[in-house]
Amino acid sequence: MPPIMWMIAIILGYFIVLFAISRWTGRKATNDTFFRGNRQSPWYMVAFGMIGASISGVTFVSVPGMVTQIDMTYMQTCLGFILGYVLVAFLLLPLYYRLNLTTIYSYLGQRLGPRAYKTGASFFLLSKIIGAVVRFYVVCMILQQFVFDQMGVPFVVTVSGMVALIWLYTRGGGIKTLVWTDTFQTICLFSALLIIIYKVVGELGMSIPEAISAIFADEHSRIFVMDDWVSKQNFWKQFLSGVFIVIVMTGLDQDMMQKNLTCKTLREAQKDMCTYGVAFVPANLLFLSLGVLLVMSGLQEKGDALLPAFVQQSGLSVLIPFTIGLVAASFSSADSALTSLTTSYCVDICGRAGDERLRKRAHLGISALFVLMIILFRMLNSTSVIDAIYVICGYTYGPLLGLFAFGMLTKRKSQDRLVPYICVASPLLCYGIDSLMTYLAGYRFGYELLMLNGVFTFVGLWMARPAKS
Repeated sequence: MPPIMWMIAIILGYFIVLFAISRWTGRKATNDTFFRGNRQSPWYMVAFGMIGASISGVTFVSVPGMVTQIDMTYMQTCLGFILGYVLVAFLLLPLYYRLNLTTIYSYLGQRLGPRAYKTGASFFLLSKIIGAVVRFYVVCMILQQFVFDQMGVPFVVTVSGMVALIWLYTRGGGIKTLVWTDTFQTICLFSALLIIIYKVVGELGMSIPEAISAIFADEHSRIFVMDDWVSKQNFWKQFLSGVFIVIVMTGLDQDMMQKNLTCKTLREAQKDMCTYGVAFVPANLLFLSLGVLLVMSGLQEKGDALLPAFVQQSGLSVLIPFTIGLVAASFSSADSALTSLTTSYCVDICGRAGDERLRKRAHLGISALFVLMIILFRMLNSTSVIDAIYVICGYTYGPLLGLFAFGMLTKRKSQDRLVPYICVASPLLCYGIDSLMTYLAGYRFGYELLMLNGVFTFVGLWMARPAKS
């Protein structure tokens, strides 16, 4: 059978399994099922599935290629992830469970006021749709290159078809369905990764122990940068950025927290989060090790092109697991994004958590918006995909960090009517400072931009005292 037919058969078979899971979990589904999974999810299922859901197609393609530019220094950020997950588990989860929240941004309404609530939810909607578009763009672009270009299928049709399939299997059970599909997709993802690593090791003529020794001895295996304080790869910059990335992109992100809030109890949710938080270190170490092995194989490509280049020169034995892993990583990220965006729009923006008709229309409308923005991103993208995500994160998630920090760390009130202006001004100020520093000193902010943005929002809220009555 031709390689193209193998690819199509794999994708169709993959979706048949997802539809079967969707049909099983979506029976007698209500809005509470879609939004909160009826709070009946086993914590170990959530934990295992979250590993795959957090590793998008961006990670699958971009992280191995990172070693060609910054060696294994990304592991410094991953170490920061662990502390970040612990903080989320024991600081934020108790708050969310105590208030019995459906969406986490309703906390802002209780603590700061209705405009703060709408502002927080709006920033999430903006951040998530942009981030999900960037991630899903990877799988559409590569599948277009490997399969659909050869069949004469336009990119618009590819994107529309992929998003339509996701909409079909998530429209019934919502988050309850995703807890189970994420488990299946995580199994597929790591099985594919291990098979590809095994194939690369075989082409190098090494045994597994020899490959491990070679990776440690390679110049690209450098992890820690302690001596260069200006470098973006400095340990403390990377470590602290990892902590705050998790706090913001998990703890303050409805997409990631929605699955954790489906656990039966707070204790189970904490076990779930700490488990998959620790798992991020070995998971990303595997991806980076694959990158080192690919460089050792003689490939000259850099960044996002490294792994696809190896796939192109290999046979079906690599093409098939690559397709499975890429689809699993990308769809586990995209399906949860569509579900959380629908949840936040219905509950936070419209305030109609019980309206099933609105939920179905919103789910369809957001899917259509998803397609349009993927096409727009393809037209505008000119940077490394994973860097684009974290730059966007720094500008759009920063105000969320400031809002939640102000609400939880102080008892002070702020002028609710000024909150939207403060949250818009903070990222604009960060952009101005970053541009000025680049012009005057040649220094560009890295992931620490997220923390700076949150500080500006916090200070703005602190200064905006309510008028005395």
